[in-house]
Amino acid sequence: MSLINTQVQPFKTQAYLNGKFIEVSNESMKGKWSVLIFMPAAFTFNCPTEVEDAADNYAEFQKMGAEVYIVTTDTHFSHKVWHETSPAVGKSKFPLVGDPTHVLSKAFDVYLEDEGLALRGTFVINPEGIIKTAEVHSNEIARDVKETVRKLKAAQYTAAHPGEVCPAKWNEGAKTLAPSIDLVGKI
Repeated sequence: MSLINTQVQPFKTQAYLNGKFIEVSNESMKGKWSVLIFMPAAFTFNCPTEVEDAADNYAEFQKMGAEVYIVTTDTHFSHKVWHETSPAVGKSKFPLVGDPTHVLSKAFDVYLEDEGLALRGTFVINPEGIIKTAEVHSNEIARDVKETVRKLKAAQYTAAHPGEVCPAKWNEGAKTLAPSIDLVGKI
């Protein structure tokens, strides 16, 4: 079963954010757009590059009214030390979410049972807690957060403009489509 257009399952966990431990839950995410970025684990070689990419694009997410959450199967304690010791991770100003019980990784279907780690998964969630995009791939392939920004913009656009769809390679300001019988076979 696809996670698209389903409600985020209830969860409650701890995160490290700007020198503090905070609680993150499905309820605390409601009311704003959210981007969950799952990674296998802290203190690896590829994950810090993705955290840094998210940090470099964080102002754009904030401009769109969205919060970014980096999630690994580690604890929030590990994330504190990771933030303090990695120059790349130290750039993050968003929650570094611990998932040591694997509740989140399992709920988003990215958990690797035989490894105890998460796959690289990216999810855009609307303010009502509904999953609008999902991207999951193998751990040796890092992501480009600019594509996540593009997908978030498309999700926000279609939420604000019911009856319109964003075609392939759509970017903010580009033409959208209004599906109708008249378009069938003409594109």
